[in-house]
Amino acid sequence: MLFSTMNKSNRFRMGSFKIFDLMLNQRNIHELTCRFAVVLLSICQCLADDGYEMDDFLKREYSLTKPYQGLGSSSSSYWDLMGNAMITTEHVRLTPDLQSRQGAVWSRVPCFLRDWELQVHFKIHGHGKKNLNGDGMALWYTKERMQTGPVFGNMNLFTGLGVFVDTYPNENKNHERVFPYVSGMVGNGTLAYEHDRDGQSTELGGCTALVRNIPHDTFLLIRYTKNRLTIQIDVDGKQEWQDCLDLPGVRLPRGYFFGASSVTGDLSDNHDLISMKLYQLTVERTPEEEEEEELIPSVDNFEHLNKVEVQEEGMSGVQLFFTIVFSVIGIFVLGVVAVVMYGRWKENSRKRFY
Repeated sequence: MLFSTMNKSNRFRMGSFKIFDLMLNQRNIHELTCRFAVVLLSICQCLADDGYEMDDFLKREYSLTKPYQGLGSSSSSYWDLMGNAMITTEHVRLTPDLQSRQGAVWSRVPCFLRDWELQVHFKIHGHGKKNLNGDGMALWYTKERMQTGPVFGNMNLFTGLGVFVDTYPNENKNHERVFPYVSGMVGNGTLAYEHDRDGQSTELGGCTALVRNIPHDTFLLIRYTKNRLTIQIDVDGKQEWQDCLDLPGVRLPRGYFFGASSVTGDLSDNHDLISMKLYQLTVERTPEEEEEEELIPSVDNFEHLNKVEVQEEGMSGVQLFFTIVFSVIGIFVLGVVAVVMYGRWKENSRKRFY
């Protein structure tokens, strides 16, 4: 009897322990779930940058990534190749390290997003030594597409945004910048990019970016949101964005095309485009901002941004030599003429006294 009572007591205690243990496990699971939710929320808050929400997402129809299946001549492709551009398994080579080449890649689908961010992974490399390589590459958001010309392989007098990675200084004398150099320009169809002056008269700003022949990956970011243009670079292998240009008052219409182009001349480089990823940004707008619609690309107070003073080119040594020689000859001739005239004047003065 006593043994039976003890068994019942033990079973009761064991059942109580099981119930307690189950409750404890449920409590632990609930606690772990709460902690996981808090951690996830913290991560989301950290990833949300500058007020952007986490529903920002990749737009594949405007993006170019490996294995580049949406690139080519098929009707289902989102991108077109032109010129000497070619596809490999690792990149789209806009131009090879050969003279007088140009190539480009252009999206077929116009972009109607108001706010977006374009992240570009690229590589510029070649056998040429420093300052003996060229010419660079450009990224585009323009009304026109599939046009060739002198601006990094694209047309001049373009309409929209151009971001240039310029690797060769065409104007050596008056440059205070260090190349390679990243700069931005907004064109309205009548504004010309001055190739001989490396676009200084029309640039919105820029920065030095040592992107050539380096062992790590190089990236460029272009963000356009609420009429603000931001350009950042990551070229040091630190996986950190560095500011290059930040400018409010930039007005870009919707419905333009994304593209990338490159050109070589007497000097050359490999210009490789590894990926272009476009993200839609979700930002809060007022009703007035929602109704705004830009028709022509423009920049507020652009005339105050252009602080580049165009200086007259100085004379070369040969020009200076001939200038001095002709000046001396001219002074000598004037002296001879003056002596002859003076002699005749004295002679006429004597004749009046006889």
